[in-house]
Amino acid sequence: MDNSYRDQDKKGFMRDTMKKLSSHIPMSEASLRYRLSQCERESQELHNQVKLLENESEELARKLEKNLGEFEILRRKYYRTKEQLAEAKRQNEKMVAILQESKIQIQELKEEVDKLCAPPNSYGTFLGVNEDKTIDIDLDGRRLKVNVRPGIDMDKIQKGQQLVLNEALNVVEVAEYDTKGEVVQVKDILSEDRVIVLGRADEERVVQLSDRLVKEEKVSIGDSLMVNPRSNYAIEKLPKSQVEEVVLEEVPNISYADIGGLDKQIEIIRDAIELPYLYPEEFKKHKLTPPKGILLYGPPGCGKTLIAKAVANSLAKQMEKKTGVKTKSYFLNVKGPELLNKYVGETEYKIREVFKKAKEKSKEDMPVIVFFDEMDSLFRLRGSGISSDMEATVVAQFLSEIDGVESLGNVIVIGASNRQDLIDPAVLRPGRLDVKIKIDRPDLEGAKSIFAIYLTPDLPLHTEELARFNQDREKTVKYLIDKTAERMYSTDDENKFLEVTYAKGDKEIFYFKDFSSGAMIENIVRRAKKHALKRYIEKAEWGIKAQDLFDAVRDEYKENEDLPNTTNPDDWAKISGRKGEKIVNVRTLIGGEKIGGGRSIENITAGQYL
Repeated sequence: MDNSYRDQDKKGFMRDTMKKLSSHIPMSEASLRYRLSQCERESQELHNQVKLLENESEELARKLEKNLGEFEILRRKYYRTKEQLAEAKRQNEKMVAILQESKIQIQELKEEVDKLCAPPNSYGTFLGVNEDKTIDIDLDGRRLKVNVRPGIDMDKIQKGQQLVLNEALNVVEVAEYDTKGEVVQVKDILSEDRVIVLGRADEERVVQLSDRLVKEEKVSIGDSLMVNPRSNYAIEKLPKSQVEEVVLEEVPNISYADIGGLDKQIEIIRDAIELPYLYPEEFKKHKLTPPKGILLYGPPGCGKTLIAKAVANSLAKQMEKKTGVKTKSYFLNVKGPELLNKYVGETEYKIREVFKKAKEKSKEDMPVIVFFDEMDSLFRLRGSGISSDMEATVVAQFLSEIDGVESLGNVIVIGASNRQDLIDPAVLRPGRLDVKIKIDRPDLEGAKSIFAIYLTPDLPLHTEELARFNQDREKTVKYLIDKTAERMYSTDDENKFLEVTYAKGDKEIFYFKDFSSGAMIENIVRRAKKHALKRYIEKAEWGIKAQDLFDAVRDEYKENEDLPNTTNPDDWAKISGRKGEKIVNVRTLIGGEKIGGGRSIENITAGQYL
C-alpha cells in the first residue's frame, strides 16, 4: 500500500484521539500520563497492526500478480488446447474417411480375389429357345441344351448372339456379338437366313445369318460377311468390297436433252435398248432378241460416257410412262483401269463379281446397265504385244461372262473406247457387242446445239448485245451462238491447225473445226463466262458479249496446240478418229506457219542450220 496513504491515516487517528481527550474532564498529570502512555501503546499496537496489514496487503498483491500471470498462462494454454482439440477432431474425421476408403478397397480386393479364384466362364452362341424354357447353344462346335438364370429376358436375345456360361454350363449373362471371325463372300442366297458363301481357296459352304443381319441388314450376292467358324453363324456385314468400290450403282441424273449434236446416235441407241423393254410382246412375235451389248467409239470428249449415263435414266422414265408404275433401273459404272490388278487372277475375279452383282440386280425385273468406260484398257487384243499377256485371261473371263448374260434377261453391257482398234475382235463380234455406234465430232449444227445447252438466256448478257435485239434475250443468245460457231468452224487461214503428211507424200490441212468436241465447247463457254466476270471486277462492265466467246475460242485452240503427238503421229491419228492412209508427220500451224516439230519461222535466224 502507498506510504502517503498510511501517514494520512495515522494523523487522522491522532486527531480523533486528541478530540476524545479534550472532551473529558481535566485529569491529573499522572492520570494523564498514564492515559497518554496507554494511548501510545494502543497507537503502537495499531501501528504494528497497520504494519502487519501492510505486509499482508503487499503479500496479497504479490500473490495476486503471481496469480494473474498464472491465469494468463492458463488462458493461453486453454486456447492452445482448444485449437489442438479442433485439429485433433479434423485429424480424426480424416482418419475416419481413410478408414472408410480402406474398408471399401479391402472389400473390392476381396471381391477381386474371389473373382480371380472363381472358375472361368465359357461363351456360347445362341441358337434357339425350346418349349421347356431351356435354350440351345453352340459351344465350340457342340450343340448343348442348357438352363437360363432367372431374370434374363430371352425375348431380347437374337440368334447368333453370345451368351456367358458358368462352370455348370448354365447361362448367367448376355454378351454382345462376337467381333472376330472369318471373312467370306456371299455367292448365292438360299433363304431369308441361309446363304452360300466362298471362304478360303474358294471353298463353298452354307452359313446361317444372325437375326441382326436378317432384320437390320440386307445381304446381297457379293457382300462380304464375317462368320464365326465354330458356330457357322454370319454375324456382321463388312464394308464394301474392292469390286463395289469401282462400281457405281446410282443412276446418273442425265437425260438425252443434256446431250447436243448426237441426235442420230441417240436414236440408234434408244432403238437398241428401249424398244425391247417397252414392247417385249412385239419383239417376241417378230422373234427378235434385245442386244447383249453396245460399243460406243470415237474421239475423246464427244459424249460417249454422257450417252451411257443417259441410257439408264431414260429407260426408267420410258418404262414408268408406259406402265404407270415407278420404275428404277440400275447403272453399274465399272471404272475399267481400277479393275486391273498385278496379282494373277484378281482382275478376272473382279469381273466375275461385277456380273454377279448385275445378275442379282436383274432378279428384281429391272433393267441393269453395265458400263465399261475405257474398254480398251481392259480387253486388249490378245497377242498384240502392246501389254503383258494378262489380257488373254481377262478377255476370256469377260467373254464367258457376257455369253452368260443371255440367261439374265435384263442386263445390257455398254462399252466406250476411243481406240476400238485395240479391243479384241472376239469381244466385238455380233452376239456379244451387237450394236456399234460411232460418236463423231459435232458439225456446225451439232456445235450450235451443244452451245445452246451451256449458253442459255438466263445468263448475264452485255447491254450492247441486248441492244441489238431490243432486249430480247432469246434472239441475243441465238446470235451469240451462231456467230461463235461460225467463227469456230471457219476455214480461214487463222483457223488452220495442223498440217498432216501421208506416207505417199500428200499433205492435208486440218482446221480447228476438225478437232472440236462437246467437252471443248463446254470449256469455251466456261472461259467466256470467266472473261466476262473478270471484266466486271476490273471495269464494272456487266454481262457476256460476243468478243468474250471469240477470245475463248482462240484461247482454247491456243491451249491445245501442243497436244498433237508428233512423235508417233499414227497413234495420234487413231485416237483423234483419223483413219485411212498412214500418217508420217504432223505439225501445228497455229500462231504463224510452223515447221518440223512446231518451230516458228519467225524464230529462225540467218545462218542457222536447218
